[in-house]
Amino acid sequence: MRLYKNSLEDFKNNYIMFIPLSIIFQSCLGSVAALYILTNASADSFPFLQLSLCVIITMAFNAAVMAQLNYKLTFNLLLASIIINIILVALNVYLLL
Repeated sequence: MRLYKNSLEDFKNNYIMFIPLSIIFQSCLGSVAALYILTNASADSFPFLQLSLCVIITMAFNAAVMAQLNYKLTFNLLLASIIINIILVALNVYLLL
């Protein structure tokens, strides 16, 4: 919990610096997740659901930044986007093996 609070404070204090970096990072991670989802698009892996989740969470963060929402909500969306996209990449890499 302390790591979360310290990271949130750093994000708040350096908001202008972290925004371009976080947009680029999570957009690239979302595109990698979409690549693996589409590469592994078989009927038993529910590719439409996975791709929809990937796009929704990635675009939610981008929309929060563009709408200049509260920094805490933006930070939480960034964390959610990173975690969900890493899970989707790991799941699809595992299914490709």
